[in-house]
Amino acid sequence: MAAPMELSCWGGDWGLPSLHPESLTVMAYAKFSGAPLTVNTISRSWRAPKGDVPVLRSEDIVISQPAKILNFLRKQKYNADYELSAKQGADTLAYIALLEEKLLPALLHTFWVEAENYCSVTKPWFSSRIAFPLSLYLPGKMSREALNRILLTRGGPPLYSLTEVEAQIYRDAKECLNLLSKRLGTSQFFFGDTPTTLDAFVFGFLAPIYKVCFPRVQLQEHLKQLPNLCRFCDDILTCYFRLTVSDPALIISLQMDDNLRKSPQHPPRKLTTLKLAAGGEESSPLNRLSP
Repeated sequence: MAAPMELSCWGGDWGLPSLHPESLTVMAYAKFSGAPLTVNTISRSWRAPKGDVPVLRSEDIVISQPAKILNFLRKQKYNADYELSAKQGADTLAYIALLEEKLLPALLHTFWVEAENYCSVTKPWFSSRIAFPLSLYLPGKMSREALNRILLTRGGPPLYSLTEVEAQIYRDAKECLNLLSKRLGTSQFFFGDTPTTLDAFVFGFLAPIYKVCFPRVQLQEHLKQLPNLCRFCDDILTCYFRLTVSDPALIISLQMDDNLRKSPQHPPRKLTTLKLAAGGEESSPLNRLSP
């Protein structure tokens, strides 16, 4: 009998199971691969004082960072990339690197650096889920870390001012969204009708941009001009995330089907109910998924 696996992560709102991109990525992958995770949303940060979530626990094993968690699940034979070719596997790594380089800085800026968004949405939301007195400190720490990460990757020559950096990261993010939209096309998922690791990462990055109600919505407005990416997020939320609230902590049970339990190399679930119409620790490339 497999050891139970528990995922600790930030909770959700605005129709999302989590507002945290890394948490969403792992939760989506677990759904796609059939991994039997019990997901506990964090309402007291004492269990993760550094904000190091998501965290997977299985017996005496504790793992953080999405790529490492996904690798652990794959070693347990919960493999969402079961049907991918070698070329598709290489494309997966390339697109994940693209997301981290081009989209993540703008995502961090939208949540943690843009003053109006941070003061009216991000800080109050996270503070309400963190135990006092850490609620007075941890959101500010997360905001400073986000800004430092942006400046570390985008703050060198020829971009010397924060205004120039902000303009560049949003140009890069919009270009990345356009590339993702072109790659997805009219397909259900990025490699056909079966969701994979790439779909989990794209969903984790896009869904918070798409759903969270911010006063400053530059990136969200651009995303909503790409209907296939919006439909991609909506389809995953509708078909894979039917939340069941069993207590105030919003414990979400991600249980596999019996037929997946019996499989020695659990193939990913296929989404058969939707037909698309024609139309329109950090996670980094160094922490890549093993082949």
